[in-house]
Amino acid sequence: MRTRIITAIIALAIFIPILLLGGIWIEIASAVLAFIGVSEIFIMKKMMVLHPIAILSMLMGAALTLPNSFFKGLWLNKDAMFYAFILILLVSIVFFYRTFNIEDAGIIAITTFYVGHGFFYLTLARDKGLSYLFYALLLVWSTDIFAYFFGRKFGKHKLDPVISPHKTWEGSIGGTLAAVVVVIIYNIFVPLHRNLLILIIATIVLSIFGQIGDLAESAIKRHYNVKDSGKILPGHGGILDRFDSFLFVFPCLHLLGFF
Repeated sequence: MRTRIITAIIALAIFIPILLLGGIWIEIASAVLAFIGVSEIFIMKKMMVLHPIAILSMLMGAALTLPNSFFKGLWLNKDAMFYAFILILLVSIVFFYRTFNIEDAGIIAITTFYVGHGFFYLTLARDKGLSYLFYALLLVWSTDIFAYFFGRKFGKHKLDPVISPHKTWEGSIGGTLAAVVVVIIYNIFVPLHRNLLILIIATIVLSIFGQIGDLAESAIKRHYNVKDSGKILPGHGGILDRFDSFLFVFPCLHLLGFF
């Protein structure tokens, strides 16, 4: 517990100033986080991170976090680069057929897209201002924290005994309701300029999707039979362990028209 607290304090001391500064700082941070996040997929798969495919995938994940303006003047835009990346994965099936197959290519393509775009929408949210950025942060944090306490106090029915045996329906519902209360209070001090009913509905949807993001990452870890996605954050695991909910919430926030 002490290690977790110390790591959390240090991480927040680094992360919050970067969020406040925004601009190039958040773009660099997101690219680095995506690079590490994609590398964790290869570590869980027990593939060498120095393998050419792994290096290319990590670079692709980092590139997907960058704004389109970053590629202005280049002969390839982000969409074309990702399509070329897919083609390279398919070609790799031929040249590395003994150690690399279509399932590997599919997993790598999905996770690279998922991680890279998840962090891209984090930077996009910051570019639109701090109000919705901190709205998403508070929503996810309050859902996680209160889901844990509600689950310990009232939890009786397992949410998914196989993927995440410690989570309960009571904790999940309690976390979502707590997130709604936190957001209503936040909206009083930092008006989000949304109809309150729509804001509450959106918060419920985003809270649920954040929990699904957490479960999706847990499912990946169960598939590879690992406890954590990585070890870069002592007491907390890897980057994917800490950002799994955000990688679902920020894209959903954009799809709901918040920014």
